[in-house]
Amino acid sequence: MHKRFAGAMTGLLSGFLLMMTGTALAQQGNPSFGPGEQALYRVQYLGVTTGTAQITVGAPMQQWGHKVWPIISLARTDPMMSAWPIKDKFVTYWGENGQRSLGSDFFADENHKRRRQRIQMNADGKSAHVVRQKEGTQPSESTHELPEGSMDVASAAFALRRQGLVEGQEYASPVFTGNKSFVMRAKVEGREQLKTALGQREVFRVKVQTDFSEKLQTRRDITLYFTTDPSHVPVRLEADFVLGTIVAEITEYKPGRLLTVNQVASTTGG
Repeated sequence: MHKRFAGAMTGLLSGFLLMMTGTALAQQGNPSFGPGEQALYRVQYLGVTTGTAQITVGAPMQQWGHKVWPIISLARTDPMMSAWPIKDKFVTYWGENGQRSLGSDFFADENHKRRRQRIQMNADGKSAHVVRQKEGTQPSESTHELPEGSMDVASAAFALRRQGLVEGQEYASPVFTGNKSFVMRAKVEGREQLKTALGQREVFRVKVQTDFSEKLQTRRDITLYFTTDPSHVPVRLEADFVLGTIVAEITEYKPGRLLTVNQVASTTGG
C-alpha cells in the first residue's frame, strides 16, 4: 500500500510543482522565463526517494485555436518502486495573453493501466468541458458549471505569482480539478535562508490550503519555498498527507530564453 501511495504521490506532486512553476510567464512587464526552462525535482516519501518530477516550458504552439505556451510535467517512479510504476504526463496550455490556462491534458500510466483526462476551460471561467477515458473503454464527457472566475489548479497558481509574492499577503482563487471545485488559499509567511542543490538561497515560505479528498487529503497546509529573486524558482515542497509525508526538492535547474512582452508577441505571431 505504501509503495502504491508513494507512486501516486510522485504523480500528484509533479502536477502540483508544475502549477507553482509557471508564474513568471504571466508576470506583467518582463516575464522571468521562457521556452527551454527546465527544472528537475527529487520526490521523497517517508524519507525515501520514490521518483522524480521534471517540468519544461515548451515552444509556442496552437491549441483550441489559440496561441499558447505548453508547460509539461513528467513524473516517474524510481525503479525500486516497480511494484507500482508511474509514468505520468501533465500539460497545461497557458494563453499568450498571460491571464489563465485554457485547459490541460493529463496522461496517466500507473501500474501499467492507462487513462486520460482533458479539461477545456471556457473563456469566462464559468464552466469547463471534461473528457475522461480509460484504456480499452469509450470516452465519457461532462460539462461542469463553476463559480465565476474558476481556473484549473495550474492557472490558479500562475495567477497567484503573476500578482507577485509579498510577505504577509494572502490570496484566494476558485479551482476546478476535473472532479470537484474548491477555493485554493495561499499566504506568504515570510523569508528565510534555505540550503538547496542550487546553493544557499533566500526564499519565500508560502502556505497553501487545498481541499483534496480521500488519500490526497492533507493533515495541514502544504508548504512551498520560492527563491526571492525575480525568477521565483520553486525549490522545495512539503506536504503531510493522511497516508504519509512527501517532500520534493529541486536537484537541477536550467533557465529558459527570457522574453520581453514584445518578443512574446513576436514568437507567437502576435
